[in-house]
Amino acid sequence: MDNQKLLNTALILSFITIFYNVIEGIISVYFGIEDETLSLLGFGTDSFVEVISGIGIAHMVFRMKSSKIEKRDKFERQALRITGTGFYILTAGIIVGAIITIIGKNKPETTIPGLIIAGISILTMFSLMRYKLTVGKKLNSDAIIADANCTKSCLYLSVVLLVSSGLYEIFEIGYIDIIGSLLIAGFAFKEGKEAFGKAKQNKIECCCNDNC
Repeated sequence: MDNQKLLNTALILSFITIFYNVIEGIISVYFGIEDETLSLLGFGTDSFVEVISGIGIAHMVFRMKSSKIEKRDKFERQALRITGTGFYILTAGIIVGAIITIIGKNKPETTIPGLIIAGISILTMFSLMRYKLTVGKKLNSDAIIADANCTKSCLYLSVVLLVSSGLYEIFEIGYIDIIGSLLIAGFAFKEGKEAFGKAKQNKIECCCNDNC
């Protein structure tokens, strides 16, 4: 497969990521509010922030189709700053929500939607991560490999939601949902920090892995 076909595949994968995150965000936020599930609400809001990041990635891949790139352009850096700000706002919102939930002694009605959404998300993100890694390695592209590793972070986030939703459904202890939401807040803060770090770097490097 030549480079243009691989780049077309990378572009399609980025569009799938954006579309999936929009749908996932809408459904997660709806059920998060409906069932008063803070962890699912935070997960859904995170999906919307990921959409902004995905748009930046799609723009970058589109540029790669016309010429070899090594630096982020103004649009991509701005998208990263907006993404980072969104993650920081999400972190603060979840923490405030957790405090209000503790004071009000609120509990989710059910976390079954969270279990279903997390299960679907794990399968989707794992598949996207594998395809992106394959394309990135064939193109020898740090940018696409970095995107794949960021998809891995979304996979970890889905696992957190799955575990917290499952444990709550078994034990029905409100603090389980709160702990799950705070773990999601921790992920959001980490992703926000990484987004601002990437915005400051002109060179595109694979910096979403554990060696970053």
